[in-house]
Amino acid sequence: MRQACWGGEHAAALLESGATVVLTDIDDSKLAATRASLSLNADPERIVVELMDVSRLDSIQAVAKNLANTGRRVDVLVNNAAIDPRVQGDLGVLETSRLENFPLDQWESQLAVGLTGAFLCSQVFGTAMARDGVGGVILNIASDLSVFAPDQRLYRKKGLAYDMQPVKPVTYSVIKAGLAGLTRYLATYWADLGVRANTLSPGGVFNGQGEEFVQRLNSLIPLGRMAKRDEYRAALQFLCSDASSYLNGQNIVIDGGRSVW
Repeated sequence: MRQACWGGEHAAALLESGATVVLTDIDDSKLAATRASLSLNADPERIVVELMDVSRLDSIQAVAKNLANTGRRVDVLVNNAAIDPRVQGDLGVLETSRLENFPLDQWESQLAVGLTGAFLCSQVFGTAMARDGVGGVILNIASDLSVFAPDQRLYRKKGLAYDMQPVKPVTYSVIKAGLAGLTRYLATYWADLGVRANTLSPGGVFNGQGEEFVQRLNSLIPLGRMAKRDEYRAALQFLCSDASSYLNGQNIVIDGGRSVW
C-alpha cells in the first residue's frame, strides 16, 4: 500500500480513541518507522503492521486472512493510499506532466492505488463487515479538490513558458472526486447491514511548502492559513466512531472555508 503521508496522523487519532490500528504499506521500512513513531505515545501492542499492495486483490485478501486468523475483526476501514504529487519547497509540484502529454502509465498506476485500491479494500473488508451483521465504518480520505478544480495559478513559476508550467495533474482530481462517488455508492449498498461510509476531504496541510506557494494558497482561504498536521484528528475520530452513527454518505470538507469562497 502506498500511503499518503498523513496515514500516521490518522493512525494516531484512532490510537487516541483506544483503537487497535493496522498499518499497511508496500514498504516494510516505512511501516517499521511509523510503528516506532506511534509507539512513543501509544501501546505498541495496539499497533499491527502488514505488508500490503492495495492495487492487488490477492495482497488485500492475504492481509484480511492474517487478521482473521489472529482473531482481529476490522470495524473501521480508512482508505488513505495514494501516489500524491506534492508541492515541496519552491520547486512546485514534483509531478509536472501537463494534461497535453500526461503519460498513460502514470494515469493507470495512480488510479490503481488511489481509486481502485479503495474499491478493492472496501470490497474485501466491507463485505466482511456486512456479512457478520455487526457492521462497520468505511472512511475514504479525499481532498477539497473532490468538490472543485485545482487552481493551477498556485503552481506557476516565473520565467517558465506556458507549456512548461507545473500543474496539479489530472489524476489527483479524478481520484478524489471518484472517492466521493465511491462513498455514496457504499453508503447505500450495505446500509441495511450496518455499514456506513463517509468521505473526509481535507484542505491543504502545511508541510514545508515554499513561501510563495503558501502565500498564494493562504489568500484563497478565509481563515488565512493552511491546516496543521494534527487538525484533522478530531474529525477522523468523530467519523470513525458511534458519535457519527447517523452520518452516512457525506463528504465532509474541512478546508478553512476555501470551498465557500
